[in-house]
Amino acid sequence: MPTIYDFHPALPDQTPASLEQYRGQVLLVVNTASKCGFTPQYQGLESIYKQFKDQGVTVLGFPCNQFGGQEPGSAQEIGAFCERNYGVSFPLFAKINVNGDQADPLFRYLKTAAPGLLGSKSIKWNFTKFLIRKDGSVYKRYAPATKPQDLLADIQKLLAE
Repeated sequence: MPTIYDFHPALPDQTPASLEQYRGQVLLVVNTASKCGFTPQYQGLESIYKQFKDQGVTVLGFPCNQFGGQEPGSAQEIGAFCERNYGVSFPLFAKINVNGDQADPLFRYLKTAAPGLLGSKSIKWNFTKFLIRKDGSVYKRYAPATKPQDLLADIQKLLAE
């Protein structure tokens, strides 16, 4: 059975990045957008990253423009927006698709490993979150409306495993 470490999503400059570098960490994988009603969640995601990065938690952001065209910018524009407005220092990857024939393989895996409500494999909107155990397996999927701070108990539970 694959784990998250089997994937190589592209960085903003389109260079493939092995997720193997995060082996042994708790990961929070999120599809993001800069012009979404949930965009202020960047602040909460950054807070989690700052609070837990020294304990082995990393947030991974994947910009996506599939929902209402809410992530229209280039990789440089997205990165600058996130840093300027929310102080984002966690890793951001290249803009991807999370649904459809062109869906990134990582998100195909995540959706299969942790289906949504009523077993749905599709992602419904920006800021869907996936929490990953230290062994690379998917622990849980969270809805876009779930605030990052609502994941703290689960993050602490996975750190203790």
